[in-house]
Amino acid sequence: MAHLTNPLVSPEQLASSTRINEALPQSAQDLIRFSTGKLTQAAGILLRLPQSVSAQAVVLLYRYWTIEELARDEFKDISAAVIYLTAKISAHPRSLRSIANVYTYLYSSSSALASVQAQDPKSRPDPASYYLSPSSYTSFTSRILLLEGHVLNALGFGVHVALPHPLAITYLQTMDIFSAAYSKSNGPKLARRAIALLNTALLSPQMLYLTHQPNALAVAAIYLAAREEGVNLPSVEWWEVFDVEREELGFLVVAFLSLQNWCAEMGKEAIGAMRKVDIAKLAGGEVDEEAEMAMMLDEKPV
Repeated sequence: MAHLTNPLVSPEQLASSTRINEALPQSAQDLIRFSTGKLTQAAGILLRLPQSVSAQAVVLLYRYWTIEELARDEFKDISAAVIYLTAKISAHPRSLRSIANVYTYLYSSSSALASVQAQDPKSRPDPASYYLSPSSYTSFTSRILLLEGHVLNALGFGVHVALPHPLAITYLQTMDIFSAAYSKSNGPKLARRAIALLNTALLSPQMLYLTHQPNALAVAAIYLAAREEGVNLPSVEWWEVFDVEREELGFLVVAFLSLQNWCAEMGKEAIGAMRKVDIAKLAGGEVDEEAEMAMMLDEKPV
């Protein structure tokens, strides 16, 4: 059953993560995780990766950040590194060229993710804005390969990620939600809502995927989805069948509920194409002009 469980972070690791990032305000830490998680998901969509691969990449990214400082690496680079690593060990590998092209586009003025103002839907993207020169490509891939090794070293090569999404569907089938005893629309509707809740939880500031096993996350998503959709589940304490205690279920349901407003608020503040210099400005610290100039030179077409 090891393939259905994840290595969880300990309270000591969470405390250590808090200490190494104490120079950053909590709001800045949340913004980094949320924005980089969104960036990783957007890259997964453009790379046509299954949602499962993108989700695993976000989990690995958050695991890495319990060990290393949030602002240690450029956010574009660490996001690309975990996407590259996660896709490589899956059935859907992607080339460095594809990943470089996608992240160059996401950080260009043609990308809706990078644009501060709403773009005119009739306007056409400017290909020149996401042109990747040979020198920039070489620099980018060198950084990604270096970071890939660093991520593997930091995680002790523990890159297994079990997701709760398949378990949620299996649990619904076990409870006969898709059977004739329920309305034909109830099963798919409940499943869609549960999966949506699990996808949202990936960006949780409480890092739920690092502190709870997939079976508990799946049960909590089903419980909350059933309440929201008005679907009656068995009247007995069915969650105990799936090895989840009432206390843990209650905590996770409250955490899921709090995410809805939190994500809406973070969505207003999130910086899609975030750079380290943005965090330095938000935190009120000094901007490393030398590092900023080096990044600009890397991105400048040659």
